[in-house]
Amino acid sequence: MLILGIDPGSRATGFGLVATGGTEEQFVTADTIRLEATDEHPDRLKQIYDALIDVIDTHEPEAFSIEMPVYGQNPQSMLKLGRAQAAAMMAALNRSLPVAQYTPKEIKKSVTGNGNASKTQVRYMIDAILSTNDRDLSHDASDALAIALCHANRDAHDGGQSYTGWASFVDANPDRVSD
Repeated sequence: MLILGIDPGSRATGFGLVATGGTEEQFVTADTIRLEATDEHPDRLKQIYDALIDVIDTHEPEAFSIEMPVYGQNPQSMLKLGRAQAAAMMAALNRSLPVAQYTPKEIKKSVTGNGNASKTQVRYMIDAILSTNDRDLSHDASDALAIALCHANRDAHDGGQSYTGWASFVDANPDRVSD
C-alpha cells in the first residue's frame, strides 16, 4: 500500500510517501511545499491544494494521513493551520482518497514509542526505519513520513479497523477471547 502523509502548515507543508508491504516500509519520496509569507492566506491555501493534487496524481497513493492541529496559544495561528489542513484534505477527498487524522502524540508514540518525543527524535527514527539519512529532509518532510508510518502501523495492528470499545473488539475477534 502506498500511503501519503501530510504535515500541514500555512507557511510550510510537508508531504511524505511510504510504501508498505508485509512487515516492511520503504521510503518513496518526501518534500516540503514552501509558501511565501508575502502571499495572501487564500493564495497559500490554493498552492497547498494544487501541489498536493500534483503529488496525488503523480504517485497515486491508496491512503492519505494527516496531522490534526490540537492546541495552540494563538487562535489566529490555529485558524490558519486548520485551513491548511482543510486544503490538504480537500485535495485527497477530490481524488477519492480515504482520509485518516492523527494527533501529534499518536504520531510520535507510533514512531518513537514516546508521545512527547522531540522533532529530532522523530527524525532519528525516520532515518532508522526508512534509511533516509543520506537525504536532506526538512523537519516538515520527516514529520510527514512519520504520519504515513503512523497510519501504516495503525493499519497493520488493527487490519484497518477501528474499535470503539471492548464489545466491538470481542464481536470482531471471538477467537481471541476466552471465557
